[in-house]
Amino acid sequence: MVLSNLFNKSPKKKNIGNTKTAKENLRTSPSPSPSSPKKSPVKSVRERDSSRPASPRSPKGFTRPHRSNRQQSAGDARDIHPLNLPPEERERRRSALSAMSDSPDAMEVDQEEPKSPSTSSAASFSGQFSPTNGIDHGNAPGSSDSVPMPPPHKAPVEPQPPPKPAVDAEACKSVGNKFYKMGDYDKAIREYSRAIEADPQSPTYLSNRSAALMSASRYQEALEDAKLADELDPGNSKVLLRLARVYTNLGRPQEALDVYDRIQPTVSTKDKAPALYMQSHVKQAEEALREGTTGSMAIHALDQAERGLGAGVDRPRRWKLLRGEAYLKMGNVNALGDAQNIAMSLLRINNQDPEALVLRGRALYAQGDNDKALQHFRQALNCDPDFKDAVKYLRMVQKLDKMKEDGNIAFKGGRYKQAVDLYSTALEVDPLNKGTNSKLLQNRAMASIKLKDYSSAIDDCTRALSLDPTYLKARKTKARALGESGNWDEAVREFKAIAESNPSEPGIAKDVRNAELELKKSKRKDYYKLLGVDKDAGENEIKKAYRKLAIVHHPDKNPDNEEAADKFKEIGEAYETLSDPAKRQRYDSGEDLIDPAEMFGGGGMSGFGGGGMQIDPEMLFNMMGGGMGGGGGHGGPTFTFSTGGGGNPFGGGGGRQRGASGFPPGFSF
Repeated sequence: MVLSNLFNKSPKKKNIGNTKTAKENLRTSPSPSPSSPKKSPVKSVRERDSSRPASPRSPKGFTRPHRSNRQQSAGDARDIHPLNLPPEERERRRSALSAMSDSPDAMEVDQEEPKSPSTSSAASFSGQFSPTNGIDHGNAPGSSDSVPMPPPHKAPVEPQPPPKPAVDAEACKSVGNKFYKMGDYDKAIREYSRAIEADPQSPTYLSNRSAALMSASRYQEALEDAKLADELDPGNSKVLLRLARVYTNLGRPQEALDVYDRIQPTVSTKDKAPALYMQSHVKQAEEALREGTTGSMAIHALDQAERGLGAGVDRPRRWKLLRGEAYLKMGNVNALGDAQNIAMSLLRINNQDPEALVLRGRALYAQGDNDKALQHFRQALNCDPDFKDAVKYLRMVQKLDKMKEDGNIAFKGGRYKQAVDLYSTALEVDPLNKGTNSKLLQNRAMASIKLKDYSSAIDDCTRALSLDPTYLKARKTKARALGESGNWDEAVREFKAIAESNPSEPGIAKDVRNAELELKKSKRKDYYKLLGVDKDAGENEIKKAYRKLAIVHHPDKNPDNEEAADKFKEIGEAYETLSDPAKRQRYDSGEDLIDPAEMFGGGGMSGFGGGGMQIDPEMLFNMMGGGMGGGGGHGGPTFTFSTGGGGNPFGGGGGRQRGASGFPPGFSF
């Protein structure tokens, strides 16, 4: 072969250099036409080298041929990846590389030419690619072992989306206007949004969308668009008018009026009327709460203001707090429940709202739950240590609790006058708290009863019931005070009214029976009143009172005076009953008023299914002396009547027998 003879005639080192030069020239040579015969690549390289002068080489002894313009253009082509070349160029390069691989000395090349921008690019085509990227090129159909591979680690380029067609903002606005006039606000909003996307800096499109959002009851979104349009075009009267209307629908009349004042020329009173109407009613509510004594006027004013809110708009937070304050002023059970509901709705939005916490604490305090009220006031101070209302009510409730407790301690200790004074001082702490004050008044009434100041007790109970008509304890205390004052008729009516309205009230049936008994006792002779002593008077006090009256009304000092004689007999009878513990006990309990025939009428005791008078078991037990008396077996109770000196206890024989002096037996001055 020609190649083998050529390499046998020259040294090995020279062959190596010529071989590399031939490879480089083969890469840069133009591709032969399909019709011309193929030439040996090595021979072509030798012919070119013989026609060029030698040039200095690198330290390793290699020479770099001078490239012509054609070679320069071929070098530029080498920068192109082989897969991007035309099919003819790829075929030519494969043929040249295949011919070079057949050279016996080609595998002995162990030196590399210094890299340069041009040679490094050419080296990438030399077929010395590492088989990476997981592609088996040897098995690909129609390919050889030296087929170049795609460049490794090259990220794919995302295809650019085709440019969107330009949106005609004015056309979108026109379509939106048509939908708006038709009342299809959702479609109008969509078209205005497309116009805004095409031109975000247009205040007109934003203002139009704000109007559509307002018509669709989406006021918060409408507010954002109107504010942005106002920033883009501050002097636009149309934008300002829409902004003011949005503020009015959201319950912010003052801000709406501020916007109206910016419009030039000045808007008409008709345009400002809704905001003015709303603001005037809110001010009326605030004034009613500040100066009035009831919350109903504030509630009415707030109801009128809320009529100007947009559809679906929630009450502003400030209005909710005003309404809760009005309910607290009303003070009834339902109003206090409504105040709690408002506070809870605000706390569901923000559980750290100090004003809502104080509102709920005040409602609990008005309901008498002071412990939970104090917890809410402390929690409000944790959220805002400088919140004055929380500090005010916390100190007030603490002071009120202490005074009430001191009054209760004095009452239990029998210091009734001190208890009355402490309760009176506590009533001055918070005159507007109906719930707590009604309890304080009832407590003071109990202390007044102990002091026998029945009129004051009745007045306190009446005031307590005016503050809380459902306060049963105050009603019972009032009935008791009426009876103790001597008006047992009214006391019985009051107890019966309580029993009818609240039949499940504990002890009310017994209270009715006792009141009826006291009414009967009040219609008999009042021995205590005859002697001028209290019902809890001691033996010495009773004796002293009788001695004094007996001397005054003695028949010897009042001869021929029947009235004095009758009076003398009455005080003697009173002393005889009250000086004997057993008789006094029966008199005080009313046992002497009960007819045995009434007890056992109808064949048995009424308490056991028979007819007759209803007898309290406790009273019956006392009448029997604490047990079934008498002699043997199952005998009935033994009743003993004291004759007081041999007289007939049932009035026969001219009344009770007395001593020669007219005084009861055993009495002496």
